[in-house]
Amino acid sequence: MENYIINLVVFGVISWTTVFLLTRWIFPKRSFDFCNRIVSTIHASLAVILSSLSVQDWSCPVCPLASKSSPPQMNALAVSLAYLIYDLICCLFDKNVKLDNCVHHVVSIVGIGAGLSYQMCGSEMVAALWMTEISSPFLHLRELLKELGHRDTDLNLAADISFAAIFTLARMVGGPYLTYVTLSANNPLLIKVMALGLQLVSAFWFYKIARMVNYKLSRRTTSKRVD
Repeated sequence: MENYIINLVVFGVISWTTVFLLTRWIFPKRSFDFCNRIVSTIHASLAVILSSLSVQDWSCPVCPLASKSSPPQMNALAVSLAYLIYDLICCLFDKNVKLDNCVHHVVSIVGIGAGLSYQMCGSEMVAALWMTEISSPFLHLRELLKELGHRDTDLNLAADISFAAIFTLARMVGGPYLTYVTLSANNPLLIKVMALGLQLVSAFWFYKIARMVNYKLSRRTTSKRVD
């Protein structure tokens, strides 16, 4: 891994931490989780923008496969690696450690770190970054709305359904295809293992999300019948 990438990751961890501290200062009455989700929303939006800007060929967004990463791709991945390191530490400080979330963070950190170290697979990895982050703003919006007093409202339900729909399209339609081409291409074994691991985590989350949406829609239907 080149020194400038290492420096960018270190600078990124410091920067994301600073943004979190500023958010805590701006919203002193809000919870730790609320402030962290604002930082996460900023990262998700930035990750999607940087990933989109680093695509080399929009007629085939994952091309060229198993190729040397371009500087924009390396930068996009370094920014997100820094965020993932910050967020994992943040979860530990908040004592909000969940096994599936930790596995996701570790798989992502190892996968992105390996890609930066090999300086290849940039096309596949920025595509994965785009797919994993495109639904994140809606994920965090759901929880932000709850703390703002909009739990069990139509607005919160709309955020739930939007998140579920985008997550499903990105991770359960685009995700398997991206995993297949990553496994089929001449990529390092570690990259292939991490790609498969990320897809398995996504499948597990899809199961949980489907249950959540089914529960909320069933409860809403039952409530209307009672009324």
